[in-house]
Amino acid sequence: MSTGEERALVQQIEGHLLLTAAREEGRTAAARVGSRLGWLTDTQRDDLERHFETEYLALAGTSWRRTAARAEELRHTYEARYRALRQRLVAWCVLGCALSAAATLLALATA
Repeated sequence: MSTGEERALVQQIEGHLLLTAAREEGRTAAARVGSRLGWLTDTQRDDLERHFETEYLALAGTSWRRTAARAEELRHTYEARYRALRQRLVAWCVLGCALSAAATLLALATA
């Protein structure tokens, strides 16, 4: 199994665990809401809990997509800054080497 395949497998497992945890959170929250509404019949309570869980998962999915999009934006921003800083550092190193070589040549020429 290659590194890319391993990474994909780990991501699938993480996604499954995240979805399972969100689904359980949704069920727990739905049960809390349903228990507060004592006047509902069992069928109505089950229906409410099912709809609540569905909405909870939809909201969680929307939140995850926004977070992923923002992370991608930040990654591009920081990669661009890193490239600019690296180019500047290389330019300063080349300039320093050129000045050092010029100083050495000048010292040798006057000696």
